[in-house]
Order: sequence, then C-alpha cells, then structure tokens
Amino acid sequence: MSVAFRRESDDEHLEPVFELPIPPGPNLVTERGLALIRTQVEACEDKVQALVAEGADEAVIKKARREQRYWSTRAATAELMPAPDGDTVAFGCSVQYRLNGKARWITIVGDDEADPAAGLIAWSAPLARAMMEAEEGELVDFGGKAEAIEVLAIRPACLAAEGTYSVG
Repeated sequence: MSVAFRRESDDEHLEPVFELPIPPGPNLVTERGLALIRTQVEACEDKVQALVAEGADEAVIKKARREQRYWSTRAATAELMPAPDGDTVAFGCSVQYRLNGKARWITIVGDDEADPAAGLIAWSAPLARAMMEAEEGELVDFGGKAEAIEVLAIRPACLAAEGTYSVG
C-alpha cells in the first residue's frame, strides 16, 4: 500500500512540548528567594502526587511534572548570595535612583523572585546590570544615554515578616 493512503497517528500532529526555559547564567538567590523556590518544589510535589492519586488525565500530570522539574532544577542550582554591605549596588541591595527625573526604589533579587510591579528587579535585568557596583551619588549610563541614572541611596534589603522587602 502506498504511504499516501496510510493513516498517521494523531501523535504525529501534536506540537512538541518543551521544558520550561531556565534563565541563562547562574541561579543567584536571596534567602527569601531560596525559601520561595523550596515552597514551589513542595507545592509541585504535592500537586503531582494528588493528580496521580486521583487518576487525572496523563496530559495534566505531564504538565505538572514539567513544572516540578523546573522548580527542582532551580532548587538544585540555587546559589545563596551573602548579604551585601550596602557600600555599592550589589545583589540583595535596595537602591534609590533617579531616571528621567523620577526617583524610585528597587531591590535587586534573583530571576525567580523578580516582580517589577513590586519593585523587585532581577539582577540580570538591564536596569540592575547598569547600576551594579555603582556608589551613592554616581551617574551611570543606561539605554544608550550617558549618565542617565543617578544612584541616590543604597541599602541592604531587609526581609519583612510578611515576606516583602523594605529598605534599610
């Protein structure tokens, strides 16, 4: 029989499922970030166990296991960074800066902990990279503009009891 008349399996037409992308570079974390990753690992393990126990659809279980592999990899590769001294902009610092005439505070954290809306910026983000190792009062280049950012204040980030950062 000609191959033109054979029925192909439905699996041949499915989109491939890839692993969740791991951010490039080292997996630097704060103490809070490491705790969040460990919480995610536990939650994923519980979810997979529950799905298997209830006999969920295989596709749902595969998706949950994929997420579990991501968080397990992040936990295994996490590099806990020491607390910064606050003399220069570094991982784990809160930084007040002025850009385009507006002063703002950000805290530089790991990739998985980043939440720009909450002022938590990944150390790998262009804004954080531009300010790394700068001192208070220093002007740094950003976005192709010379001296676009003025570093106003640097403080070691403090973890508040409710799990959010505060400055100084």
